[in-house]
Amino acid sequence: MGQKSVVVNVRLPEEVLSWIDSLIERGIYNSRAEALRDFLRQGLQEEGIL
Repeated sequence: MGQKSVVVNVRLPEEVLSWIDSLIERGIYNSRAEALRDFLRQGLQEEGIL
């Protein structure tokens, strides 16, 4: 991405947040923000936006 970051607030179901936290505990991601950025990047790439 390489552009200036902007803070965005997001509401997620507890189940989704627990799933993200489990990925962090397993060492796949270092933080919730990192996981969400990766999920967004993957989705945008699949749509041909990135």
